[in-house]
Amino acid sequence: MLFAEGAFLGKDLLPWLVFALGAALCVGNVAAVVRPPESSRRAAGDLDRAPVTRSVAMAVLGLVAAVWALASLVS
Repeated sequence: MLFAEGAFLGKDLLPWLVFALGAALCVGNVAAVVRPPESSRRAAGDLDRAPVTRSVAMAVLGLVAAVWALASLVS
């Protein structure tokens, strides 16, 4: 199967996707806790800052996924 060998990222597509989503989850939640949006950019129903416990839990989950995917790519 010549097409399957030349497919986009081949057999490593799933680890790359998990790495990208895990890293984005981690960075996004850390950024939401460290630097909340300015008060002028928030809508009327928005929170003043992100819920810290949930954000930290999601950042840890994203970090675990990214590290796991990176280990899968390296091995």
